Amino acid sequence: MPRVSQDHLDARRRQILDGARTCFARYGYEGATVRRLEEATALSRGAIFHHFRDKESLFLALAEDDALRMAQVVAEQGLVQVMRELLKHESHEGGEHPADWLGTRLEVSRRLRTDPDFRSRWAERSEALTAATRARLQRQREAGNLRDDVDVHVLTAFLELVLEGLVSHLAMGLPADDLDPVLDLVEETVRRHRRSTP
Repeated sequence: MPRVSQDHLDARRRQILDGARTCFARYGYEGATVRRLEEATALSRGAIFHHFRDKESLFLALAEDDALRMAQVVAEQGLVQVMRELLKHESHEGGEHPADWLGTRLEVSRRLRTDPDFRSRWAERSEALTAATRARLQRQREAGNLRDDVDVHVLTAFLELVLEGLVSHLAMGLPADDLDPVLDLVEETVRRHRRSTP
């Protein structure tokens, strides 16, 4: 029997995650039945669960995939840039539809409140985003660009709370085309203010 290449396995895994993201966003975790996952991924249950042990493992992998992608953007450009990209996608609907990402994010939030086992499994994975945010802020502080009167952990928590608020705002379908000045204010809040000399 010929061996399947790693590229093929990676492409198949990506196909499953992309289809599952749409399915979970549309139907929620409970409503994303195996049949609906098969339809969304265009694959059989055998193919899906060859890559993921069960539906929860698939959902966790999807949520982790989203968190890692966000962490990469944070590491390079900061958490406010993640928020700006959410607004850009919401306004122009280009590329991956933000509703799919938001659906996954909101489902994670719901399960964190109601499922202790999921909460403990997710805690291990969610640290990547926080660590990336904290590391970027520390680099910005060392470069003299970040205010130095507030602890980096506090600034990290502030930015994460703003992100959660933005996610809720978009999830409720509220207007997003006038939020750029709000994000400008968030960015200005964490920057170091240079005192002007008389």
